[in-house]
Amino acid sequence: MEILAFGVQADEKPLIERAFQGHHEVRCLDVFLNEDTAPIAAGYEVVSTSVNAELGARVLEVLTAGGTRMIAQRSTGFNNIDLKVAERLGMTVARVSYYSPYSVAEFAWTLAMAVNRRIVRASTRTRDFDFRLDGLMGRDLHGRTAGILGTGKIGEAFARIAHGFGMRLLGWDVAENPACMELGMKYVPKEQLLADSDLVTLHVPLMPETRHLIDADALKVMKDDAILVNSSRGGLVDTTALVDELRAGRFAGVGLDVYEAEAGLFFLDKSLEAIEDDTLARLVTFPNVLVTSHQAYYTEDAVGQIVDATVRNVLDYKAGRRSENVLVPRS
Repeated sequence: MEILAFGVQADEKPLIERAFQGHHEVRCLDVFLNEDTAPIAAGYEVVSTSVNAELGARVLEVLTAGGTRMIAQRSTGFNNIDLKVAERLGMTVARVSYYSPYSVAEFAWTLAMAVNRRIVRASTRTRDFDFRLDGLMGRDLHGRTAGILGTGKIGEAFARIAHGFGMRLLGWDVAENPACMELGMKYVPKEQLLADSDLVTLHVPLMPETRHLIDADALKVMKDDAILVNSSRGGLVDTTALVDELRAGRFAGVGLDVYEAEAGLFFLDKSLEAIEDDTLARLVTFPNVLVTSHQAYYTEDAVGQIVDATVRNVLDYKAGRRSENVLVPRS
């Protein structure tokens, strides 16, 4: 059986090909799955997708008509997949429920430190042999407060690093994590966390209940000199409201690895095109904002684990087995 993998990055391709070697043939494409590219999958029983794939009703219907029976998504998030339609069509859907939480937590800290210490501006200056320190002053994070929204595996990893910095820890989640509490974390209501934190970081999944978790009201509660980091899902932050607050001169720094309208932009080279998204275009102009293109997970360790789990998901599908990664079981 040959598998078709959409949205494969250049660094990812050899890992996928090596992982499937001895099991199944795999064809890797750098294009993302959407309505325009779905017909390419005709004749492939198994299709592997990335988090930026569009797996709504129309795409799933085209895939099913072409003979696809399984979607093996190479990510933890699955908000891009219409699971009810997939079930109706008799498709099996699996994701990767776990990979290195350190990849995302460490990158979230990279964003936090970069905006706090003005690293991008400093690097740009020194390339021009401008060695002034004007405008580069940051703050010690030791002794300040880190507010962590979502204290699962990634949030816990972030908290351990914050604990190493000597920060006070505040947490918010539907369930308390004993490991975080052992670090001294205090669980508080969201509004209190936002009001008291010098650094706010998001590590919750995107669901209807969490969409725009950080909305206009939440942003206004935060300290004027707070740092906001989002390395989870773009839809957690109301970006239009965030731009309004930034225009008012608020926040010491904002680090975003995700963006709510990133589909069709992130992972692609748009450097020679006019960006029609006015909100994103405005966002990247602020000197205290750093935007990266959904790369927090992108380490050899994490991607290797994602690929290995994807191979296991395909093998389980062929063998009729079911694991914790299955979102829609084989009918």
